[in-house]
Amino acid sequence: MYRYLSLEWLDALSDEVGRSDALRGLAAEHEIGVTQVVSDGPEGDITYHLQLADGAASFGAGAAFPEDVRMEQDWETAVAVATHRLGAQEAFIKGRIRLIGDQQKLIAAQPVFGALDGVFASVRQHTDYC
Repeated sequence: MYRYLSLEWLDALSDEVGRSDALRGLAAEHEIGVTQVVSDGPEGDITYHLQLADGAASFGAGAAFPEDVRMEQDWETAVAVATHRLGAQEAFIKGRIRLIGDQQKLIAAQPVFGALDGVFASVRQHTDYC
């Protein structure tokens, strides 16, 4: 089991993102750097990123470079979205996820996030959200 947002969890997702043909294909059409910041978790504040450009997709610890979009949320929100108890769109509308950066680029990259959810599903079954 991986603890949600631990380095082991980030590494597992990084491996899955790197193996994803769907994300590589989308990275040929989309270029975006997304940073996620989750505050107040069991291990403190965690920053990780998704980067797509030139047919390559990567995921890992730290901020995206270049960073087009930054999303900030607390641990409770991150867990609720990751476990599908709260939809990401609802979390944005309610102000539980703060969005900074190029919103149009984020909207244009929606197919990326659909594919990413499939990648997350492979790790989700081995994740402890406590």
